[in-house]
Order: sequence, then C-alpha cells, then structure tokens
Amino acid sequence: MLICPQCEFSNPESNKFCSRCGTSLIEKKCHECGTVVPFDTVNCHNCNAVTGTVRWAIVAAQLVPGEREEQKREDTAPSNSNHLTNISPESDFSGTVENPSVTGDEDPAPTTRPAEEDDDYLDPQHRYQLISPLRVTDESATESEAMVLDRQPLQISLLSALERQSSEEDSIPLDAGIPKMAQIYWQLQSHLYEGVLPKIYDAWISDSQEVVLLEDRSDWQLLADWWGDEPLPLDRMLFVLDSLVELWEILDAFASRQSLLVLSNLVLDDDLVLGFKRIYWEPENSQITLPDLGKLWEKLFEQSQETQDGTLPILTEQLASGKIDTTEQLRSRLRAIASDDEMDEDPPFSNTGWDSDSDLDTQPPRMPSAPTRLQTNPQPQTTSQAMDDMPTVVLPMQLFSLEDAGLTDTGRQRERNEDAFCIHTQIERFETKMGRTIHAMGLYILCDGMGGHAGGEVASALAVDTLRNYFQAHWIQPPEMQAQLPTVDLLREAVLEANQAIYDLNQQQGRTGSGRMGTTLVLVLIQDTNVAVSHVGDSRLYKFTRKQGLSQVTRDHDVAQREIQRGVAPEIAYSRPDAYQLTQALGPRNSDFIKPDIQFLDINEDLLLILSSDGLTDNDLVEQYANTHLEPLIGSRASLERGVNDLIDLANEYNGHDNITTVLIRAKVRPNLGSFRE
Repeated sequence: MLICPQCEFSNPESNKFCSRCGTSLIEKKCHECGTVVPFDTVNCHNCNAVTGTVRWAIVAAQLVPGEREEQKREDTAPSNSNHLTNISPESDFSGTVENPSVTGDEDPAPTTRPAEEDDDYLDPQHRYQLISPLRVTDESATESEAMVLDRQPLQISLLSALERQSSEEDSIPLDAGIPKMAQIYWQLQSHLYEGVLPKIYDAWISDSQEVVLLEDRSDWQLLADWWGDEPLPLDRMLFVLDSLVELWEILDAFASRQSLLVLSNLVLDDDLVLGFKRIYWEPENSQITLPDLGKLWEKLFEQSQETQDGTLPILTEQLASGKIDTTEQLRSRLRAIASDDEMDEDPPFSNTGWDSDSDLDTQPPRMPSAPTRLQTNPQPQTTSQAMDDMPTVVLPMQLFSLEDAGLTDTGRQRERNEDAFCIHTQIERFETKMGRTIHAMGLYILCDGMGGHAGGEVASALAVDTLRNYFQAHWIQPPEMQAQLPTVDLLREAVLEANQAIYDLNQQQGRTGSGRMGTTLVLVLIQDTNVAVSHVGDSRLYKFTRKQGLSQVTRDHDVAQREIQRGVAPEIAYSRPDAYQLTQALGPRNSDFIKPDIQFLDINEDLLLILSSDGLTDNDLVEQYANTHLEPLIGSRASLERGVNDLIDLANEYNGHDNITTVLIRAKVRPNLGSFRE
C-alpha cells in the first residue's frame, strides 16, 4: 500500500500516480532547485541537496529495565546473533562510547554519505538503508544510533499498519511486536505539546533487538546555541526555565528525565518550539535528582553573552547545590522573580525563540486544549499515582501575532462571482527591552450571495459594506482600542441591520420568490485572544490547532441540519431532496425571521481560522485535506497568501461548480508573564 504524499490516499503498490489526486508516487521535486528526483535517492543529482527520506534509527538490545545493569557486566558489544551480523564493528561503530549526561557536550552529527549497492540495511526487507555508521551511545554498548534512508518512503510501515488496525488511540498491544522503548513515545505524546517529541515512523523487534525509527532532528537548532546567540530578556529566560521544570515533572513520571539533561538533546524547530531529539530512559537505579536540573541551567547560563546579575543566578546556584527540595518550591521562586519590582511593566512572556527583529512567532512547547491550564495527567495504568501530586500551572495567554489572507474565485462553471469578503485589522505593536507584544482588533466577513442575475453580487456586497460600517462606528472607533468585544446584542443588531438593508432593496425592486436576493454570512471579530463569531446560512468557519486538529465551529442553517437537531438520523436527514435548502439567509425575509448563531471563543493555543463558502466546503473537501493544506499553515514561516491560493486550486480541481472564497486567520499566542504576579 502506497500512501500519497499529497492527499494521503491509500494506493495499490503497482500505482505510479495517486488514484485520487494524480500525484506522482515515484518522483518528487527537489526542495532546493526543483529538479525531479526519484523518492528513493539520497541527494539531488543537480544541486546535491538531500532529497531522500532520512530517519534517525535507535537500535538497542531487547532488555527490560531490570536487566540493563546485568547486561553492563556482560559483553560490551552488541550480540552477533542479530540481523546486523554483516556489519563490522571496526568499520561501523565509532570507537567512542558516549554517556549522555549533564555535561552538555554535543553529539557529533553523522555525515550523510551516498548510498551504494552493497550498503547494509537495518531490516530484512531491505527498506531502511544505513547512510551513516552505527554509533554506540551508552556505556553498556547495548544501544546504537544511525541515520538511515527510507528506500520506500510511501510504503505504509509496520507501525502505521498496526496503528490503523487499532480501534483506540494509543492502544497498540505490547505483544504486537512493538519495542518497549517505542511505547514511551505514545504515552508521552498525550501529555506534551505536539512538536516536543520527534515523530515515530516505524518500530520493530528482530533477533532480540529493538529498532525505532524517529524523525531526524540533527539539523535543528540547539537550544544552547540559540541561548548564546544574543543577550536574552529576563522574561524569555524565565519561561524557558519554567518550561524545563514542567517537563521535568512530566518526564519524572515516565522515568525519562535524562532526556532533559543532555544539553545536545534540546532543540528548536523552524518555529522556535522547544523539543527533544529523542527520549532517554533512566536506569532502574538512577541517581538523577533535582540538582541535576540546576546543573543544566548552569550550562545554559554559561552560553549567555551577558553576565547575569540579580536573583536568577542565585536561584540557579541554590538549585544545583540541592538547597531547593521540590519543583513546587522552585516554581514559587520563579514567580517571585517574575513579579520583582524591577519589572515595572507587563512583559511579553513566550517560549523559546523571541527575536524582536524577526517575523518568527512562537508557541509554548506544550499547550493545553482549553482553558489555559497545563494538564499533565498520565496513562492511568502506569503512572497515575506518580502524577497525582503534580501541580497544575495556569498561564493566561497573550496575543503575539495576527496574520490573515483572503481570496475569491469565480470557479469553473459560474459566469459571475456572487461571493464577497472583507478583512479589516487594526494592530498596535509594542517593543520594549522585555520583548514584543501586540494588541489587535480584526474584522473578517465572508458572504455567499444568491438571487439570480445581479442579485447575489449585490446582496453579498451590501451585507459586507453594512457590517463593516456598523463595526467601524460601534467597535473600531473611537481610535483608542476597545477593551472588549461587542456584546451579543451588538452582534445581533449588526446582523439584523445587514439583513434589513438587503430586505429593503428587495422590496424597492419588487423582487418576489426565488428572485429575491440574499446572502449567507460568516462574521469573525478578534480582540486580542478573544473571538466572537456570528453566522447565517451554510458558509462555514473552521478552526485548526496542533493539539485538537480540525473542527467545524459553525453549524449549517439548512433543512438537513434542522432535522438532525430534531432527532432525525443524519443519513435520513441528508437523504431528503431538500436537505441542502437554506433555512436562514440575509435578505429574503424581514428581521423577525433571522436568528443568527452567536458564540465566543478564547485563543488558548496557536490557531488557524478558516472562513469558507460552500465552493470549498462541499463534498467534505476541507476535512479531507486538512492535514495537507491546513496543518502546514500553523507554522509562522508558512505563507497564508500561498495557502489561500492552494485552497482555491484544490476547490477548483475537486468542486469547481460554484464560486469559491476563503479567508485564513493565523493567531499565535504565548503565556503572559503577568500571570505569575501575586
């Protein structure tokens, strides 16, 4: 089975092109020069850029924790009874044994070398080809690492197949041939923000060895390098340190705190999100204690370009010397520093990666779903007792950036475009020595008109103009930025005013029946981290977050949805011939018949909002392509302008029967240091 890299459709192995979208299943374009190269090559033949699908492999003896100490007294080299017996220890293992510890020494990154016909493979199926030597990573010589090339990157992996067969999330049985060291990644994934852990692509047990293939993060920026690049404001340091404390608490319950103590294991992605290269297990008789975290902090401060004065270095010394007994006490001290009188203004509080001269946005390394509460409840069958006493940290969010883009297209079958949209933002940016923050107001309107020749175009444009003028007078003005969003009454009044404007025009022109013009409406107002939504009709608002994925915010005002609300089964409701007939629209009837849906949302994590007319939403197109067309747009470096173009192209390819309009809004937030103040 071949998984299409574009639409994720499952294709027969004989296919050269995706049966759904036509994407090539044998070639791709080089990301550097655009040359077409086979999927299974390591380097582009034109520019030599790495184009192959490279994974980071961890190979370990299959030992339960209690057996590890016994193994240390046995052979100091991996057994020759496994399927890697043809690999020469002299040529494929480095002579250096690394002990991952708090020293912070960096792992030497393996050098990618061209694959050759006689290169060795990690698996009997000859899918994963070694492109760097296996390198021993622990004192007992029971674990090694290497870079491998996936020669069949579109082929579904054993791990993916097992995940698909599993009916419940994280429920793959332990006896399914999956390494125990892979289980910890699944257990941790539900307690950490997406991106903290590397993705697992495959895992198996063969000849008493465990093999796990992870996302290769060897080219990610090291936290230590970033920390030392330039002087950092106090708030940035405080949040990194607080993040490390919380990760310490989580990893403690999973016997994985060693992952935090290897300084070269802490990295930042392109969006400057803190993460790990991998997870390290602690030995059964581990002597890791809280002062070890203090020693890591000391290593970070050694990287700093500025001599640190004040209480933070004192706190670090006390932590490293064992004078602080608990993480709760440590957090209390961090809060005290954050609320020091020297910080005479509320600073922007963010995760790793603040650069006042850069457009890069940030988010915390792990984010709650809602509200702004960092929950860290573990797998109940393994670690619930250990986690019961862990503190819960409440961190209100503040807006760090607000970006948007919109586009409308006539489509492939219509002669006129009856859609309309509006984007109106007002943003105030504040730059201080403490960093950057913003206050923002955003008004976003999308309308899909109807009503025959010239009717739909007029109705949608009139609705947009009426709503824009209303909020200009009642919300955006006066110039001082308002403290809160409009009330429910103001939102309803605005929608009814737009309805009345179209209704009056219908009456003046003597329009009757299906000739009466009207329009749908999706209205979004953003005030910092608060969002108000109102809608009428079947145009939709979706939201997408890394934590929760895609969800539909609005509910269509059509006959089928009305029947479902009355208790009719969805399959029966949508079998009606009038299932998609609108039950509400602006304009055809007077305001007594209009009941706009109004709701309020809080932005608790980085968020992508998608306003769309039915030219895009028909046939569940948004749901089907969320992973390929929406998820990448969460990252701050992704272009929203390109994103809306790609969505229009997608709709034209698979729908195209109607006008297409979409508006994208990307809001990025970070915790507010002011929440630490007493």
